[in-house]
Parts: sequence; structure tokens; C-alpha cells
Amino acid sequence: MYLLLCNPTSGGGKGAELKDLVTRELELQDIEYLDVSGSSFESATVNLKNAVADLRVEGLIAIGGDGIVHLSIQILAKTSIPLLLIPAGTGNDFARVLQLDLKDPIANLQKLAKDTINVDLGLVDGKYFAEILSTGFDSIVNERANRFRFNGRWKYNLAMLLELPFFRPREYMFEIDGNSFKTRAMLIAIANGCSYGGGMKVCPDARIDDGSFDIMILRPVSKFEFLKVFPKVYRGTHVSHPKIEILKGKKVRIIADAVSYADGERIGRLPLNAKIEPGALKVWC
Repeated sequence: MYLLLCNPTSGGGKGAELKDLVTRELELQDIEYLDVSGSSFESATVNLKNAVADLRVEGLIAIGGDGIVHLSIQILAKTSIPLLLIPAGTGNDFARVLQLDLKDPIANLQKLAKDTINVDLGLVDGKYFAEILSTGFDSIVNERANRFRFNGRWKYNLAMLLELPFFRPREYMFEIDGNSFKTRAMLIAIANGCSYGGGMKVCPDARIDDGSFDIMILRPVSKFEFLKVFPKVYRGTHVSHPKIEILKGKKVRIIADAVSYADGERIGRLPLNAKIEPGALKVWC
């Protein structure tokens, strides 16, 4: 028995369209499945928890973006149940790092016949994350964007333009694998995978199977320099800038007057405590 989980509103309604195609394909292939989507994030979470506890589950087919990944991994982490993601979001960063087919999402169903692999997850204050845990400027932008009453990727660009004139670097106290230091920074990314925000390669060399985080620290630069460097993040070439440092670590604690986000979901006010969970998630990729 496979479980089917869908966010119908992801990608501006793309999730609902793909769900129809996925269910049709599963029925054509005579693959037994149970739809646990629910009518809300909360009901879907309850449905998925109950199904995993009560049934012999061969895998979860999740249709959506990084939000559906965030929901799924909270329940599938450290179980033997693999995840097959059918990308239907606007960002699809976890799908990118798994090298799934973004142009033909339904083609990813063919992977059910193939072997699975185990990938790492991050764990921050009791919540798992698949890609990036961040604090600093991008989290402040997320805070503002989430107050808008409309959706779409461009709302983050608008939020960035509104926040940048007033943004000031903050002081952060770090402890990485027992080593402590203090620094002022504009943005910090604790990366299990390499990208967020729809392909921004904030830590281009991060791997989801190496048992450690890549930790990017952007120290203070002028607003002009920030705008000059920012576009380079889509190619990952920003890391050569002298104010950017990449560290490695398995356990990270950060103390500051700031807020953090992981995979686009609000984690909360700092301090934060994050650790890598090697091989915690089984996936088709």
C-alpha cells in the first residue's frame, strides 16, 4: 500500500492538476494507494501519522513543493518508509537536489520500480528540515512576505526591496561542534542541501549524504555591495566574495536577537540548536 499526499494549492493549483494525473497513472498500473491529503495542513498531518502507524506502507507519494516535504519528513524521518516527491511547487528545491524531473513531474513515478537511497536531514529544536535553515536578512524578508495577503514568488522580491533600506547587521554568538566565536553578520545559512528560494545555491558544495552541514556566514557589506553580490547566488559564485565564509559542522548553536526559518517554514526566535541526522530519510531520487 502506497500513501498519496497532495497540496492542491501548490504552484498556483498545479498540485491539483498533477494529483489527477498521478491517480490516473497509479490506477493504470494497478498500484494500490490511500489518499491521506486531508482538507488542511493539520488534517493531512493527522491522516499521515495514523496511516503510517496502522498500515503496512511501501512508500509515500507526495505532490507539492517544499511545504509538503516539510510536512512529510516530520513523520517519515528515521522510519523505513521512503518518500517519492512529485514536484509541484514554485521553488522545488528539495526536488532539485534529488535531481527529479521538474519539466515532466509524472515521469518521476517510474522511480517506484527502482532502489531507494538514504539522505541526511537537519534537526532544529525538534523539527526536521531537508534543505536550508537560515537567519538574518532572508528570515526578516520571509516575515514581511508572510504578512502579504497574496501569493507568488515575486512577493519575496517585493519584501526584500521594502526591508533592505532599513536592515542592519546583527551580532551572533556561534558554537559549532564545540568551537565558540562571535561575529556580526547579515545572513547565515545552515545547509543540508545546496539551495533554497527556487534555485539559489547558497551553499553550492553542500551534499545531502555527507553527514555534516555547510554553514555560510555573510559578514557586513554595504547595501550596494549586497545587491551586487546577490544575483551570483543563483550560480553559487557568491562564495568567492571576501566577506563570505563557509564552515563545516555537525552541531550548531546560534544566539542572537533574530528569527529563523527552515525550508520556508518559520522556526521561531533564536537561540537555535541544530544537528545533522545522517541517513534519516529514505527517498527515491
